[in-house]
Amino acid sequence: MGDASRYDAWHAGDHYEAYMGRWSRQVAPRFLDWLGAPEGLDWLDVGCGTGALSTAILARCNPKSVISIDPSEGFIATARAGASDRRVEFQLGDAQALAFETASRDVVVSALALYFVPDKQRALVEMKRVARPGGTVGFYVWDFAGGGLEFLSAFWNAAAALDPAAGELAPDKRFPFCTRDGLTGLMRGAGLERVDCTPIELPMVFRDFDDYWHPLTLGAGTAPGYCATLDPGARLKLQEKLHDSLPRREDGSISLEARAWALKSVVD
Repeated sequence: MGDASRYDAWHAGDHYEAYMGRWSRQVAPRFLDWLGAPEGLDWLDVGCGTGALSTAILARCNPKSVISIDPSEGFIATARAGASDRRVEFQLGDAQALAFETASRDVVVSALALYFVPDKQRALVEMKRVARPGGTVGFYVWDFAGGGLEFLSAFWNAAAALDPAAGELAPDKRFPFCTRDGLTGLMRGAGLERVDCTPIELPMVFRDFDDYWHPLTLGAGTAPGYCATLDPGARLKLQEKLHDSLPRREDGSISLEARAWALKSVVD
């Protein structure tokens, strides 16, 4: 199967929004309520994607300012197009080399991005550096190692049944560190000692099979990226296998579960 990262297409913001962004927007408010930051602070959103967490910060936390960075021009363009609040600024940026002064932001956060950063430890060191003393560093990621995204587990199980090599692309194989202990260890390795960790759970309800399947054909993300490489016949077999295996409610909707790990630490 080669380098799994070649399937990680992170550029088409509207396609990503249909695939994963809509779920990130449901996790973000839960994360912020748990984070418990006061109003009037300067925030930095690292790996902001299409702006799900940044939008929630503006809506729930009454920040003084929000700077949001991402390496994807497509994601930044989508985030900018959806934002009208003058307190937020979207910029291209690298989590491993944050272009901000030391101790310059009150809250430094990241949503569903850390697993795609090559040097995760370096990113957390940078987040800690930019946070002011007494400030907060926090992030959340899907519980990939624990099968925390049932809709993706179903996809990769079906794909692997048809193409055994596809099993190596499943997120539990690619991101085994996404456990309570693994993530807590990453934070402590970055010098963040007082670490709190909690699960955030939510239902993923798809209106019908097309609402589940269509985002997987758009190429934005690892599963859609894999799907896009299949020839029409192989893609149809995968579609049929999923159609026959997913649970349905009486109204045709598909209800699956999701779980993310949320972590935070106060900077000394």
